[in-house]
Amino acid sequence: MNELIAVVDDEKSILELTSIHLKKSGFQVVSFTTAQEFMEFIKNTTPDVVILDLMLPDVDGMDLCKELRRDVRFDNMSIIILSGRIDESDTILGLELGADDYVKKPFSPKELAVRVKTVLRRKNVLATQPKNEINIDNKIIINVDRYEVRIDNKVVPLTPTEYRILKMLAEKDGNVLKREEILYNLWGNEKIVVDHTVNVHVKHLREKLGKYGSMIKNVRGVGYKLAT
Repeated sequence: MNELIAVVDDEKSILELTSIHLKKSGFQVVSFTTAQEFMEFIKNTTPDVVILDLMLPDVDGMDLCKELRRDVRFDNMSIIILSGRIDESDTILGLELGADDYVKKPFSPKELAVRVKTVLRRKNVLATQPKNEINIDNKIIINVDRYEVRIDNKVVPLTPTEYRILKMLAEKDGNVLKREEILYNLWGNEKIVVDHTVNVHVKHLREKLGKYGSMIKNVRGVGYKLAT
């Protein structure tokens, strides 16, 4: 493993503890105590994953997450929010802004390392997909080779999680994609996913698909399907 993990947190004890466990898991780690330091770093180097605290001294972590997700240069960078904000509304907001995961403090460093491996595994699956395209009713084109989605010939920036959900829906060819399938394919056997994670990612995906977002239909109590 040579993936680069960036940790942004103003508590040096957390930076040290997190770095130790991530390095033990085989990752390269860079640490920052401010958003400004991190933003300066990513001008030249893009980490595979950023672990982002919300309570930073110079910027609210939610605003930074939103800014990163607006920049297409970082579409393939996974974001894990690390925060002492334990309200469900904060978790949902973080996921809505494009975070791939949300870890609440106090946290287990070992669990955090597992979550990092999980988001990386999702990206690795994307990178090994066969070279082809999936055409959804001549409205949405999924280029599997480039892991890219186009609507009206314009690229729609999706997070790795949103991309995989859309691709799984398309591969069902109008049949129902069960919530259990989404959870298993994205997170495997990990039992650390918050209850609303799938709902939030689907909601965000619908918004990004714009006028075609309504094609994703909720099948109550079961899952989702694409209605073309």
